[in-house]
Amino acid sequence: MSNRVIKMSFRYVAAALLSAVLVGCGGGSGGSGGAQVIDPQRSATLSWNAPASRENGEGLAMGELKGYVIHYGQSQDSLSQQVEISDASVMDYTIGGLSEGEWYFSVQVVDTNGLKSAPSQLVSKII
Repeated sequence: MSNRVIKMSFRYVAAALLSAVLVGCGGGSGGSGGAQVIDPQRSATLSWNAPASRENGEGLAMGELKGYVIHYGQSQDSLSQQVEISDASVMDYTIGGLSEGEWYFSVQVVDTNGLKSAPSQLVSKII
C-alpha cells in the first residue's frame, strides 16, 4: 500500500466542513434509506465536498473514494461517537438526538483500500 493514499488532500473537506451550515433541519438524515423523524432543535446538518486531489497534487477520482466517517462529541479532545457513510456520493448528513451543550464535528474520507485521511478541522454547534 502506498502512503500517498493516506495523505490525500482533505483541505477541500476541511474547508467545506468549516463553511458548513450546522443548523437544525426537519426530515431524515442524508444518505439514509428510510424516513426518520429528527427533532430540528437537537440536530446538526453537516455538508462537505469530496476532495479532487491528493496532498501531493495528484488528481483523485470519485471512484477512488469509498465514503466518509463523521466523528462527533461534546469534547474537542474526545470525539467519541461516529457515523460511517459508505457512499462517497453522499456529502451531507444530519445527526439527530443531540443533547444540550456544544457539539464538535470532524470528517475523514475513506478510500477504496480502506485507508482514512487525517480528520478535517473541527466545527461546532451549540444545541
